[in-house]
Amino acid sequence: MNNLLVTGGCGFIGANFVRFLFEEAGFQGRVVNADLLTYAGNPLSLADIEAANPERYVFRRADICDRAAMERIMDEFQIDAVAHFAAESHVDRSIVAPDTFVRTNVLGTQTLLDLCRRRMDRLEVFHHVSTDEVYGTLGEEGYFLETTPYAPSSPYSASKAASDHLVRAYHHTYGLPVTISNCSNNYGPYQFPEKLVPLMILNAIEGKPLPVYGDGRNVRDWLHVADHCRAVWAIMTRGRRGETYNVGGRSERRNLEVVGRIIDLVEQLCPALPSGPRRDLITFVKDRPGHDWRYAIDCTKLESELGWSPRETFDSGMEDTVRWYLAHRDWVESVRTGEYTRWIEAHYGKRA
Repeated sequence: MNNLLVTGGCGFIGANFVRFLFEEAGFQGRVVNADLLTYAGNPLSLADIEAANPERYVFRRADICDRAAMERIMDEFQIDAVAHFAAESHVDRSIVAPDTFVRTNVLGTQTLLDLCRRRMDRLEVFHHVSTDEVYGTLGEEGYFLETTPYAPSSPYSASKAASDHLVRAYHHTYGLPVTISNCSNNYGPYQFPEKLVPLMILNAIEGKPLPVYGDGRNVRDWLHVADHCRAVWAIMTRGRRGETYNVGGRSERRNLEVVGRIIDLVEQLCPALPSGPRRDLITFVKDRPGHDWRYAIDCTKLESELGWSPRETFDSGMEDTVRWYLAHRDWVESVRTGEYTRWIEAHYGKRA
């Protein structure tokens, strides 16, 4: 891999992956970051990487659904590998506007696959980043395996399931060298503050309400984004082509437990609020439609085949994340646009 295209590289996981390539992976080739810069894309997340690597980091603002634009990028930079992160990813937004998710997640992925198919003579790998939500929901027991039947329950997860199927179809039909990863809930630096962890951190710091869906008992497996990036690179470089690998943090927690841990950390690291304990800020709001009960990943295949395992525990990863948001308030302010503020107020305000 000499010229690696990262789609959605200004988003949360994509930006962390680009940073990983330069700071940890030892990748010596060129990284081309293609991102449309929608509401969650922030080029400031990579400003220092761009400044330090002017010959090896390239940014292009582009829509993955724009065939001509993506074709120009692939030809101009002789792309020989793709790490496909670009996606609409917020379940709540998919309930409001499912058409956007179908366009980006399904049609955008198909556009990239087709362009890669026409350049198979130089393509090393097309890696598709997906989610555990394609598997649906679990009860109190059991885990998602790579062989678990798909049963998506939101427009978001349905669109990701469709894109997964397309990636597999291009491998089996055309021989495209692909790999797929399905990950559990990510958290860590540079995450847009509409997601649970950064929203709770920032609201707890500022003494704002902490909105929790339903009774807060829904369970998720939490994966630090740095561990996810290490897994993606292991799969791209050593994974078997045509295979799917589940990536989990082995850190199941109820949503209310996650919020409680964040509150405890903020109380330790920030001055007390004059209004009283931050736990009093927890506000239970009406549950969202079709809210899956539990996700849990079995990542044995990834661990046994590629030797990967998560380095971060839930406690170490969450403390690292809280400290990062406290130390990077300038980044936080850069993403707090009028659109973000209106979204939070309109969406959660209606559920209060």
